[in-house]
Amino acid sequence: MSERILNVIADDARPVAHALRGFGEPRWLSEGRAFDVPFHDDALAIARTLDCDVNAVPVAGRRKRLLVADMDSTIIACECLDELAGQAGLKERIAAITERAMKGETAFVPALKERVALLEGLPLAALKRTYDERVRLNPGAKALVATMKAHGARAVLVSGGFTYFTGRVRGLCGFDADYANVLIDDGERLTGEVREPVLGREAKLETLLSQGIDARDALAIGDGANDLDMIRAAGLGVAFHAKPVVAEAAAARIDRGDLRAALYLQGYRDDEIVES
Repeated sequence: MSERILNVIADDARPVAHALRGFGEPRWLSEGRAFDVPFHDDALAIARTLDCDVNAVPVAGRRKRLLVADMDSTIIACECLDELAGQAGLKERIAAITERAMKGETAFVPALKERVALLEGLPLAALKRTYDERVRLNPGAKALVATMKAHGARAVLVSGGFTYFTGRVRGLCGFDADYANVLIDDGERLTGEVREPVLGREAKLETLLSQGIDARDALAIGDGANDLDMIRAAGLGVAFHAKPVVAEAAAARIDRGDLRAALYLQGYRDDEIVES
């Protein structure tokens, strides 16, 4: 097994550093918030009992040259399809289907088609209203993208959601490219259909593999079951405030921190982080 480092992130990481004092001097990445310490099984066990995000990260190739990020509930704080459903008075019904799909309890593509069909007749103005009123970047999203790009990485947004939203979030956050599904409309209203082929779990993996950068040099981050394949394939797969099936499968998980944590996992210090 390659050499690993223990990475710890918390709102106040000083008590954790104190608890791990016998395993080596902490290397602070963010004063009082994030540090590295030499890996030891006992140190990992102790940290897991404390209020922090703790991950064992390989030292070799730690900083990645490709970021592939899910959008809904990862880069942004909502599920766009559920918010669109709210415009049609169907949020509770559609959100329940979304929840099952994100937990991996039902296949993604049929669940997406089922939800989109319920939006038949929704005026196109509802998309703009949803974006303007509901779409907000999660804390640290701009810093994650800007910092990795400043250090030579390519940043790609990939979503089982819709190009109407990914295109706007790409521009807002600075991604190099975005991939998502296309909602079909008649010029005034949604038809209740999505253009084939539907971008789902397999297509997310293919997006990662098609960027011309070795998967070992990629960081993939997401929260739902349709992110699992790309998370498993990436050199650093990160579950972000994720469903249990994803958190259990990912090599690293962020349960408490914001998206800057994905930079600390790569060993970035605060003085290297680009905020916008």
